[in-house]
Amino acid sequence: MNTRPTFLMQRGRFDSKLRGYLPMKKSIKIISIIITCLLALPAVLLAGQFKVTKVYDGDTIMAEGHDIVIYVMLAGIDAPEVASRRSQPHQPYGQEARRYLESLILNEIIDIKGYGIGAYPYNHLIGEVYLKDKNVNIEMLKKGLAEVWLERPPGGLDIVPYLEAERKAREAGLGMWSLGSKYMSPRDWRKIHAQK
Repeated sequence: MNTRPTFLMQRGRFDSKLRGYLPMKKSIKIISIIITCLLALPAVLLAGQFKVTKVYDGDTIMAEGHDIVIYVMLAGIDAPEVASRRSQPHQPYGQEARRYLESLILNEIIDIKGYGIGAYPYNHLIGEVYLKDKNVNIEMLKKGLAEVWLERPPGGLDIVPYLEAERKAREAGLGMWSLGSKYMSPRDWRKIHAQK
């Protein structure tokens, strides 16, 4: 069972006065709607609003701002897997992807362009992460530490620069692409290791 947190939580303790007025699920839905609306604003209005406080792997982060915590899955990419249990192996380049993403954005103030909420059970915000006008999602592809996620790209996401960044990294044999025929997509890795 994966213990990854869901999309958002309120910081601190839940106010007991609110508990009588709104059920927890309803308050989370309301907060989710507020965050989604906030993230739909132009990126200029979001500058300096979220600080990255944790990097889980090469495509999932936690950030704080406005007295809330949000969990963001980087849109358009799929990074090699980091084992969720000690008994499981890490996918090759999974740890490298996580460390590189940490080096880019951990404890940094970021802008997030949201594309909605991901599927249950995680319910993460799906978003493009920007650090000083640099698209971090594409930076992961340029280093060969993620592949383009084509299965269900979010509506409105311009996938063309993602494909170009992956193509260049693949041709140069960067990161995970250096594995050649031994390379396995993160999606296939998850399928194999979920059965164990």
